[in-house]
Amino acid sequence: MKAVSLETYEIVIGLEVHTELLTNTKMFCGCANQPGAAPNSNVCPVCLGLPGSLPVINQRAVELTALTGLALNCSIEEFTRFDRKNYFYPDLMKGYQISQYQYPIARNGWIEIEHDGQRQRVGIRRVHLEEDTAKLTHRIDPATGRPYSLVDVNRAGVPLIEIVSEPDIHSAEQARLYLMELRSILQYLGVSTGNMEEGAFRCDANVSVRPIGSAELGVKVEVKNMNSFRAVFRALEYEAERQLAAIDRGESVTQETRGWSEDRGITVSQRTKEYAEDYRYFPEPDLPPLALTPQWTARIRMQLPELPSARRRRFVDQYGLSPYDAELLTASRATADYFEETVRLFDRPKTVANWMTGELFRLLNASGLGIESSKVSPPGLASLLKLIDEGTISIRAAKDVFERMFQTGESANQVVEALGLRQISDAAALEHLVDQAIASNPKSVEDYRAGKVQALGFLVGQVMKASRGKANPAVVNSLLRARLDAQQRD
Repeated sequence: MKAVSLETYEIVIGLEVHTELLTNTKMFCGCANQPGAAPNSNVCPVCLGLPGSLPVINQRAVELTALTGLALNCSIEEFTRFDRKNYFYPDLMKGYQISQYQYPIARNGWIEIEHDGQRQRVGIRRVHLEEDTAKLTHRIDPATGRPYSLVDVNRAGVPLIEIVSEPDIHSAEQARLYLMELRSILQYLGVSTGNMEEGAFRCDANVSVRPIGSAELGVKVEVKNMNSFRAVFRALEYEAERQLAAIDRGESVTQETRGWSEDRGITVSQRTKEYAEDYRYFPEPDLPPLALTPQWTARIRMQLPELPSARRRRFVDQYGLSPYDAELLTASRATADYFEETVRLFDRPKTVANWMTGELFRLLNASGLGIESSKVSPPGLASLLKLIDEGTISIRAAKDVFERMFQTGESANQVVEALGLRQISDAAALEHLVDQAIASNPKSVEDYRAGKVQALGFLVGQVMKASRGKANPAVVNSLLRARLDAQQRD
C-alpha cells in the first residue's frame, strides 16, 4: 500500500509500554510473583477480587517505579496516589483495575536515541504503577468446534509500570529504536526481564498523521497486539500508510483501537477508542496516598547503575571500540558484563570484541540462547584467546575449539588435547617439513626468487598440509624465508 500523501504528511507516534516488575510478590497481596507457575496456583482473595479483601501496597514495586523514572530523567512526584480504573472484561477479576491517573509517581522525562546519525530526544510524559490483569487463553473445542477461553489468575495483581511517551516519534524505525533503548534501560536497572514474547514487555501505539508543518495532531488510532520489535515496526508502517491512503481517498480517519494481525500483515478494527472519562477514574478508597520525600528519592537515586548510553560511551573511550561494536556489546547488561570480565582476564579489548560479536553471537543466535546460558564463560574465552596469543593453536583451529567448548562446556585446554590441535612452534621440529616443501616444489622456489611473493604462500600451505595444520604459520614463514634467502646467496 503506498500513499502519495507521504510527501506532504508526517507520521506522529506515541508509545505506551507496560512492563512487569521483578518483585517477589504481587502488587497488592502476598502471593508469589512467579511467571511459569501452574495455572491459578498463586492466588488469594485479593487477586481473585473476593468481597471484603483489602489491598496492601508493595513497597519494592514503588521503589522500582521511582528508580525507572529516575533512569528516564523524570522528576519524582512528592505526592502520588492510586485510582480505580473501571471497566468490565473477563481478565479483570474485581471489575476495576488499581492504577494511577492524576498523580503518577514520575513525570516529564526523556530518552535519547540515535537515528540516521543524529541524536533525537523522545519525551516521557509519565511513569505510573498499576496491577496486571489475569491471562486469557483462547482455544477451540476439537469436538464441537466452538471457541472457549481459560483464565489464569496468576498474573492478576503482578506489579506493572506503564511508560507513556510524548508523540515525538515520526517513523516506525524511530519507534523500534526507542523501544530497544527503553528495554535495555529496564534490563540494566534489573526491574524487568523485558521479554516481549512472554508478555513482560508490552507495547501499544497511538498513531496519527498530519500535514507537515502543522502543530495540531491528527485523529489517533491505538494499535495493540504487537509482541516483537519486528511486529511493532510492521504494524506502525502499515497503520500510517492505511491512514494516509484514507486521506488520499477523501475519507476521514476514525479514532479507534485496532489490533495487529501478524499472519495477515494488517491492522484490524477492534472497538471504538475509549476516553479517560469512560473509565470513571476515582481515588482508590482502600489505599492511602504516598508521600515520596526528596530524601527518599535521593536514596533511590543512589541505586542507579551505569546506564546503557553511558556504558557505550565508556566502551569507546576506555577500550577503543568502534561505536558499532560498543552498541552491540552494551545492548544488554549481561553482554557488557561478559565483555568486561573477559577483558579483565585477557587485556586485548578489540580481540575480545571480535570473538564475541563473531563466533559467540553466531552460536548464541543459532541455538536461540542468551549470553547468560553460554557454556563458554568469560574465563573460558580468555583462556582460549591466550592459547592463540601464545601460538599454542592457530586461529583456524581455535574456531573449532570454541565451537566444541560452546557445545560441551569443556575448557580450551581439554578440547585442544582431545583433538590433538596443539600447534608446533618448535623450529627444529619443522625444519624437515620446510626442506621437504622446498625440494618438492622447485617451480615455486624459482617463482619466489623471481620476485613472486605469492609463491611463498604456496610453500607455507604445503608445510601446513604436511603437518596436518599443526605447524605455526608464522614460524613456517620465517623458516622458509631464511632457507630460500640462504640458498639464493649461496
